[in-house]
Amino acid sequence: MPAAQHPAADLETREDAEPLRAGIQSVEVGFELLEALSQAPGALMLRDLAAAAHMSAAKAHRYLVSFQRMGLVMQDPVSTRYDLGPAALRLGLASLARVDAVKLARERIDGLLMETGHTLAIAVWGNQGPTIVHWTEAPQTVPVTLRLGDVMPLLTSATGRCFAAFMGTEGRDAQRIAPMIRDELARLKKLPRNGDLPLADVPQSPRDVEELLNDIRRRGLARVVHSLLPGVGGFCAPVFDAQGRLALGIVVLGSVATLDTDWGGVPATALLRCARQLSADLGHGPATHRP
Repeated sequence: MPAAQHPAADLETREDAEPLRAGIQSVEVGFELLEALSQAPGALMLRDLAAAAHMSAAKAHRYLVSFQRMGLVMQDPVSTRYDLGPAALRLGLASLARVDAVKLARERIDGLLMETGHTLAIAVWGNQGPTIVHWTEAPQTVPVTLRLGDVMPLLTSATGRCFAAFMGTEGRDAQRIAPMIRDELARLKKLPRNGDLPLADVPQSPRDVEELLNDIRRRGLARVVHSLLPGVGGFCAPVFDAQGRLALGIVVLGSVATLDTDWGGVPATALLRCARQLSADLGHGPATHRP
């Protein structure tokens, strides 16, 4: 006898096999409210939330009633303002737990390489300091050799400056970085002065370091020119996680003969744009950044 037919199951199988389905428009519309809440600096009144989601207050209220039942949204009984609920928090935390910052950054390297045309690297904070964990060569030869696991100096590399600026401002990170900076300053003062090696880009005093790091925080980007090695320039952009902590740094490096070291040049702007997008992908927002 032929097997029993299950029309509903067959229909479900066919729908699942469709590469592109129409979806449920009401779900997409309702998500606009959740998106508006996630972008807001705090809880919102109904009228403001509806306006941010580009819908009427009456329409928004219907969605919010369902979202409250699901725990995605909560309403303060006193102020009547709406905010994200515990279910939204659980979803967000589950998503963040699945994100590998370095893996995510490596996936962007090829596109960034095509845009900048120069060698790129990824660095994280290791036991000894900023450590190179990924390295992608560009067609142009860079007159410097880096290896995976290399620890970069804090004051004469773009990588080190980036970590010093965005990690060493408070708490345990500052306590770790401050003595490292003092030691490196002492070593720099002992270097012989060679007219062929410009040192204008290298800080010589604690005040110089403070001014340098404040400038990096203001620009959101670190740069070196001739500091790491003569003839070499580079930038490092910070990538932050959802808690506003520095997750990693993305580096572009090249010969000053071919690398545009201007703050407004393609390498700098492309690197900064990529880093900011990665930070957003990791759940970082302007309110979570702790400079």
